[in-house]
Amino acid sequence: MKLPQNISKNRRAAGIMITECLVYIAVFGVLLGIGTAAFYFCWDHSKALIYATDDIAAALRAGERWRADVRTATGKISVETTATGEVVRIPEAGKEIIYCFESGELRREFPASNISQLLLPKVKSSQMAAEARGDIAVWCWELELTQRRKETLLPLRFTFEAVSAKP
Repeated sequence: MKLPQNISKNRRAAGIMITECLVYIAVFGVLLGIGTAAFYFCWDHSKALIYATDDIAAALRAGERWRADVRTATGKISVETTATGEVVRIPEAGKEIIYCFESGELRREFPASNISQLLLPKVKSSQMAAEARGDIAVWCWELELTQRRKETLLPLRFTFEAVSAKP
């Protein structure tokens, strides 16, 4: 008994359609995997960019605060290097402001009122020094923040300068 010709053609066509569907599903799976990997790559780098801009903004705020304190200094600014870090004392109108760098943190302290303010939590290095430029003593602050990612190629380094109103 012979099968009619049109039935065998339909079965052959149905077999090809299943194979095509499996190929389309495989291609869709590959594209979905590549798309997901690209999405998470962009997401990760977007978070890194947000962290970097937050660190830069915090460093600039701290630098401007330090410059304002140096400009309003009423006496001689002193720098002490200790085993744990650096301490800078800035006398101002009956009080003293201390910038203390130790354990990777930079703090601004007011000893008279026992207030300590954390300016920057992730500092790799911090150095404040006076430079003589003619008759003027210019204070320079070299600051480098720690990198949050190993892949970061550009270190976050800052230089702030200020001149005290009273030498």
